[in-house]
Amino acid sequence: MSISQLFNQVIVIFLLMLLGAVIRKLGFLHPQSINDLTNIALYFLSPIVIIKAFEQPFSRARFYQLLILVVAIFLTYFVSILLAKLLFHRVRDRNVRQIAIYGSTYSNNGFMGIPLAQGLFGSVGVFYAVASMIGFNVMSWTQGIGIFRDRSQRHFGEQFKKIILNPNIIAIILGLVLFVSSYHLPRILVSFIDYTSPAFTPLSMIVIGSNLANLNFHDVKLPRALWISLLVRNLVFPLLGTLILLVMGISGVPLFTTVILSACPVAGLVVLFTLQAGGDAKPATILMSVSTILSLVTIPLVYWVASQW
Repeated sequence: MSISQLFNQVIVIFLLMLLGAVIRKLGFLHPQSINDLTNIALYFLSPIVIIKAFEQPFSRARFYQLLILVVAIFLTYFVSILLAKLLFHRVRDRNVRQIAIYGSTYSNNGFMGIPLAQGLFGSVGVFYAVASMIGFNVMSWTQGIGIFRDRSQRHFGEQFKKIILNPNIIAIILGLVLFVSSYHLPRILVSFIDYTSPAFTPLSMIVIGSNLANLNFHDVKLPRALWISLLVRNLVFPLLGTLILLVMGISGVPLFTTVILSACPVAGLVVLFTLQAGGDAKPATILMSVSTILSLVTIPLVYWVASQW
């Protein structure tokens, strides 16, 4: 895939986000509606897209490559977490420190990354994107949420339950069973999946755009630590992840899919976790919004660097 193809896809993503912003500005979308559409995209359409990606004949080579990707992604998370803690451990404001560490480490690879993988590489891209989703869900709901809690507040059982019961993880498990067993779904279910899966990309981008509609650039004031977090999230850690992938011998669609997902902006969960911890969510919201806008430029840039190897 050429850089021009990626750039064209990013432009389409931008236009879909712009559509969402216009719809919100004109008053056709309200906070409750946006929340409902978010849940539909995350908990219904995304799992359908994942299952569709696994609806293919079993390939030992492809399955092995997926396993290598999972190992590489977890390794990237461990290195990124260590570096983020070292980078921000001196930040005195606890709220800012938590947002900076989480925001640097975790990308919006499901809600923004999967649509990109789907648009660029089709079901093959989504298949390899599953590795990133496994890493994100496991790490975000254990180490990630732990950033915002004292050690005494951490309940492993509750976090493990959230991981296992996440519809996307259930879809991954079901998809793996279908893939390994080479079982083909009934034709009527395949038709249902074919009809519904294309809705995920436009709906998710419209929702993201609607969330950015109320961003006032006059209010974009962030502590220095969060500007550094922005740089680390959008450029430094994706390039670090690219290096790890290349060292492990990963190339082609698996490499480029994972690189694109790792270059996605700050994960939206940073706002939810900040609110749950009783912190000020405004810096987290601004960080996520600015990161999303900048990613329209930084994603192609990171991809271009990866494509030079």
